[in-house]
Amino acid sequence: MKLAELAARLSATLEGDPQIEITGVAGIEDAKPGELTFLANRKYRNALAESKASAVLVAKEQVPAGMAALRSANPYLDFARAIELFHPAPIYAPGVHPAAVVSKSARIGDGAHIGPYCFVDEEVVIGRNAVLHSFVSIYRGVNIGDRFFAHSHARVREGCRIGHRVILQNGVTVGSDGFGFAREANGAWYKMRQSGITVIGDDVEIQAHSAVDRATVGQTVIARGAKLDNLVQVGHACEVGEDTLLCGQVGLAGTTKVGNKCILAGQVGAAGHLTIGDGATLTAQSGVPTDVPPGALYSGYPAIDNLEWRKSVAVFNRLPDLQREIQKLRAEVAKLSAR
Repeated sequence: MKLAELAARLSATLEGDPQIEITGVAGIEDAKPGELTFLANRKYRNALAESKASAVLVAKEQVPAGMAALRSANPYLDFARAIELFHPAPIYAPGVHPAAVVSKSARIGDGAHIGPYCFVDEEVVIGRNAVLHSFVSIYRGVNIGDRFFAHSHARVREGCRIGHRVILQNGVTVGSDGFGFAREANGAWYKMRQSGITVIGDDVEIQAHSAVDRATVGQTVIARGAKLDNLVQVGHACEVGEDTLLCGQVGLAGTTKVGNKCILAGQVGAAGHLTIGDGATLTAQSGVPTDVPPGALYSGYPAIDNLEWRKSVAVFNRLPDLQREIQKLRAEVAKLSAR
């Protein structure tokens, strides 16, 4: 693809030879002649000077001599779009594989692909152009929108509802039983029937081996545009807001409410029955025992304002020195008292 055509497709401003042939995309350090790279993080500016890429997606930074530039307000986003131009998604032919089991009462939309060893139970509705790759299980009474994509070994449990353009990566479970048990007089645990469902909004992606539990009663809700990373656990009756990110190994105990456009970094844990306000960010490994206000940046355990946490960590690192100072002062006080 000529660089001029690539610039037009990305709506980027071209600086350099428009006839350069671009054959692919790559990171700054791995790019070869003929490839497009990008610069979105300033710490890679020195690496760009050594890059062999023929062109770079960049905002305002200087470009090495001999390298063409595609000026973009958001180089990272436009690089994501460029990847799609050179690596289009696989196309799956419509139809039901002979090794799949599809109930006669299921309604499958036009253009859908049901791969080998998939199971679609009774009274299921699946929209148009959906793809069930292989070994996918859709339980009874599930309703799924258009352009759904379920990778191998994903499963959607009974009665759950899924919107349009939802992606389930390998091993995802939607609508598994919530962790609900009532204690009997003898100390044994009585399993509570998990009678609710899970509702997944449009444009949600849930990545590998994550689980979103069904509610004991009512609904567990993942709202439009939310993205869940690998190994995320969403407990029963939780609500995750629009365009919120839950990064790897995040765990939400039951009835946690996370607002819109929040970011919960890796291994954040929420204790349950609490609310995290819109736009809040929780840094990695934060533990959340209480509500978090909208727009907050919290860290640590128990999670507190990030600035206060950083001050506390600085003090914590100095504790051995402070202890020695206190011991020295105590000794001096004891000497003065003995006089």
